[in-house]
Amino acid sequence: MDFTFTNEQIAFRDSVSRFLMSEVAPDTLRDIWETDGGRSPELRKMMAAQGLTALSVPEAEGGLGLGDIDWALMTQELGYYAIPDSLADAAYVGAGLLAGLPADNAVRATWLPRIADGSCRIAVGHPVNPWVADAGLADLLLLAHPVADGVELHAVTRDAVEVVAQASIDGSRRLAQVRWEPTKATCVANAQAGKALWDEALDRGTVNVAGQLVGLAQRMVDISVDYVAQRKQFGRPIGSFQAVKHHLADVVTKIEFARPVLYQAAYALAHGSAQRALLASHAKLACADAAWVAARKGIQVHGAMGYTWEVDLQMYAKRAWALDAAWGDRAFHKHRMAAVLLGARAPLGPLASFNDTTES
Repeated sequence: MDFTFTNEQIAFRDSVSRFLMSEVAPDTLRDIWETDGGRSPELRKMMAAQGLTALSVPEAEGGLGLGDIDWALMTQELGYYAIPDSLADAAYVGAGLLAGLPADNAVRATWLPRIADGSCRIAVGHPVNPWVADAGLADLLLLAHPVADGVELHAVTRDAVEVVAQASIDGSRRLAQVRWEPTKATCVANAQAGKALWDEALDRGTVNVAGQLVGLAQRMVDISVDYVAQRKQFGRPIGSFQAVKHHLADVVTKIEFARPVLYQAAYALAHGSAQRALLASHAKLACADAAWVAARKGIQVHGAMGYTWEVDLQMYAKRAWALDAAWGDRAFHKHRMAAVLLGARAPLGPLASFNDTTES
């Protein structure tokens, strides 16, 4: 299995990184967190101009037609800069759901070009998530409706749903409970076709979050390394102390072990592997662990001030804690892996019960 990225993929990743570095500085993040909507229309327009909203949209609908492996690089950059936008949910997961519909489907034909040009926001309500991110801001919601023989896919406009806002520790994460009524007019995929689409969306959403988590882990260790190189105690930078070195070395080790797992999951998704669910869950667990350790060790080396509003680290840590439970918490993904590896009874898809899945 070849995990080597092409020169074009690396160049695009580097271009996106330079763009985000210049446009989404930590001070900009703070300003966006404190707005009512938690979003920047100007940033969304700039991301659309860079082609980020069009990545997964097929070329026939005005997109770039890129796939899961490309997104494995992009999601890391979105995580590294803690982008205050549900770009990946719409342009990756949402676009994937719509692209899975027949070519002559009216909803697909209407909304994919709008995703590509960045003129709409899409929210995805998978049963594994108790609340829907960006539901109150979305122009279109893709919602699941479990029935006896599968799960239907419904496309519902914002004016047809009621949203109840839910708080998140991440100041830029806009979550909501969605109340709606399924109808024949809103159904765009029947129970069998919808189940396949939602199962794929679960794997894609899981890998999406895993990529962001490993990006966040890298940013937190970079922030911590910079801090310990400047902070002095007893006349020496605290980064020269062996105990501090060990803390940060633990984080780097976690990240280095998580990245190959993420790339393997993306490869499995791109090639339709029979083990893609197993590998996606493995990636989520490995990347979540790396981000969790990065946040804990980062706050530890910063001291008590690491969690305060004035310190950049706290924004990336809060994003990591919120995403840790998005698209299935650790218990869900451990059960999912056990079902494949050990034959244990565990939730495998949108028909399962997710009552114990929570997000903060």
